[in-house]
Amino acid sequence: MSPDTDTLCGVSDTKPRVPVISEDSDVTGMVPRGLRIGAALSWRFLMVIAALYVIVWLVGYLSVVVIPLAIALLLSALLAPAVQQLVRMKVPRPLATGIMVVGGLGVLVGLITFVVAQLADGLPALRVQLNESLDQIKNWLLNGPLHLGQEQIQEFINQAINLLQENQASLTDTALTTASTVGQVLTGFVLVLFILIFFLAGGEKIWAFLVRGVPEVVQDKVDVAGRRGFASLVSYVRATAAVAIVDAVGIGVGLWIVGVPLVVPLATLVFLGAFVPIIGAVITGAVAVLVALVTNGFVSALIVLAVVIGVQQLESHVLQPLLLGRAVRLHPLAVILAIAAGLVVAGIAGALLSVPLVAVLNAGIKSLLTERHPDPDTVDALSDEGAHPPDEAPETQSQRT
Repeated sequence: MSPDTDTLCGVSDTKPRVPVISEDSDVTGMVPRGLRIGAALSWRFLMVIAALYVIVWLVGYLSVVVIPLAIALLLSALLAPAVQQLVRMKVPRPLATGIMVVGGLGVLVGLITFVVAQLADGLPALRVQLNESLDQIKNWLLNGPLHLGQEQIQEFINQAINLLQENQASLTDTALTTASTVGQVLTGFVLVLFILIFFLAGGEKIWAFLVRGVPEVVQDKVDVAGRRGFASLVSYVRATAAVAIVDAVGIGVGLWIVGVPLVVPLATLVFLGAFVPIIGAVITGAVAVLVALVTNGFVSALIVLAVVIGVQQLESHVLQPLLLGRAVRLHPLAVILAIAAGLVVAGIAGALLSVPLVAVLNAGIKSLLTERHPDPDTVDALSDEGAHPPDEAPETQSQRT
C-alpha cells in the first residue's frame, strides 16, 4: 500500500517527534510555565530578604546613632504640636522650642526626683518591715509545715554567701558592664537632646531639604507620604500616653486599696515604664509586688500581683491593640506582632520603636499607593487627620459622629 493510500485510509505510520536538544539550543521553552514563575518569584524574594538583612545589620551597627535619632523623633512628635501652638500665639520658634524642651526636661527630672525622694524617705520603714518579714519567714520555716532546723537554715545562708563569693568575679564584670552601659545611656541622652532641639526648631526645613533629593516627578507624593507618616507618629505618642495613664491609675488604685505604702511614686514609676512596651510594665509591676511583699506580707503581694497582671492583660489585649490600632490605623494583630518582633530583634529598643516604625510605614506607603495628585500644603503633619488620605476622611468622620 502506498503512502498516499495509507493517508487516505486514515492510517499514518509517522511517529511523534522527540525534540532534539543540542548544546546551543535554549531550553527555557521546555521548563513548565509555573516552575518558571516560581523560580522568578523565589530569587526576587531572596534578593528582598538579603536587602532587608543588610538594612537591619546597618541599623544595628549604627545603633548608637540610630536609636537616639528615633527617640528624638518620637519626642518631637510629642512636643511639636505644643511648639506649633506657641508659634501661633506669636512666640518666636526658637523661644517656643526652648520653652518646651526645658519644660519637658523639668517635668521628667521632677518626676524622677519625686520618685527617688519618696523611696528614700520610705527606706527606713521598709528596712524595719523587711527585718520583720524575714523573721516571720524564719519562724515559718522553723515552726511551719517544713519543720526545718536552725542548722539547716544557717547552712542555706552559708551556701548563699559562698555562692556570692565564688561568683564575685562575674558580679564585678557585670557591674563594670553596667557602668559602661550607664555611660552610653548618658551619651545617648545628650545626643537625643541635641537632635530634638534641631527637630523642633527647624524640622520642616530639614524635611524640605531631604525631599529635594527625590526626583522632581514624585516630590509631592514623597512629601505628602512623609507628612502623613509623621502625623501617624503624633497619634501614636498620644495613644501611648493614654495607655500609660490608665496603667498608672489602675495599679495605683490597687496599691491604695491593699494599703501598700509609696503609692504615688510607684504609680509614677508605672507611668514612666509603660512607655516601654512589655518590659517596662513587667519591671515596674515586679517592683510594686516586691514592695507589697516587704511591707504587707505574702497575701498582699499576691493581691498586688493579681492587680498588676490584670492591668497588664488589659493593656496588652485591649488598650494597646484598640487605642494604638485606632490611632495609627493598624490591625490589633499587627500591633502585637510588631511589638513581639521588635523585642526579639532589638530588645527593649526594638519593642519601643517597632510599632511607631510600622505606623509610619503604613501611613506613608498607603499615601504613595492611593494619592495620585497630592498637595503637600493641605496636609497637617501635627494632627490626627493628617495621617490618613482623603478617601478615609468620611469614614473617620462617621466613626466620630
